[in-house]
Amino acid sequence: MNIEIKDILAVTDHTLLSPTATWNDIKAVCDDGIKYKTASVCIPPCFVKKAAEYVRISKRGKVKICTVIGFPNGYSSTETKCFEAERAERDGADEIDMVANIGMIKEKRYAEVLAEINAVSKACRYSVLKVIVEACLLTEEEKIKMCDVVSASQAQYIKTSTGFSTGGATLDDVKLFASHMRGLTRIKAAGGIASLEDAAAFLEAGAHRLGTSRIVKIVKQTEENENGKISDTAY
Repeated sequence: MNIEIKDILAVTDHTLLSPTATWNDIKAVCDDGIKYKTASVCIPPCFVKKAAEYVRISKRGKVKICTVIGFPNGYSSTETKCFEAERAERDGADEIDMVANIGMIKEKRYAEVLAEINAVSKACRYSVLKVIVEACLLTEEEKIKMCDVVSASQAQYIKTSTGFSTGGATLDDVKLFASHMRGLTRIKAAGGIASLEDAAAFLEAGAHRLGTSRIVKIVKQTEENENGKISDTAY
């Protein structure tokens, strides 16, 4: 599969979720998202309003704002997640990545997991919703069941990982998801995508979106090496 760098960038959620992130850091992520035409910038909720306004008045272009709720452990109450989603959308978020309640999944309370996803979807009426299932903590049976749950929900994506647990995205998980998701629900691979080769492999395995902080950094280094020109080399 040949994928050009610009096409990888176009499906990348350029991510900064570090607890030490400052506004200057977030502004730089927004600038990079605009410059490199990423799918979105994924940032902490406390920066959404300021970032959305910053992007709105930017004369260099636009980029979608993505944020996270119930992050990173997923065990906030449904009511709290709904409030977070509603507030994020009101502040200007275009996309929302919610962490599923892993304890509910472990207890096989799948109907409640589905109900929570749909409640959050209703709360963020206009935003794309991605459900983080933290695949590194699940058995294969649980992963397959969550494919069923998210496929049946009103969410648009299933997402592999927060990047803050014991592991990130794996090709095996993305392939498993791709073979069990139904309908129009898509797959986001996140966590541990360290190279353009990794990114291309995840897309080839079935991912539709990538969550990573590294791809833009690699492209910026490529620019420096090539005197400011992004290579169209396929990977």
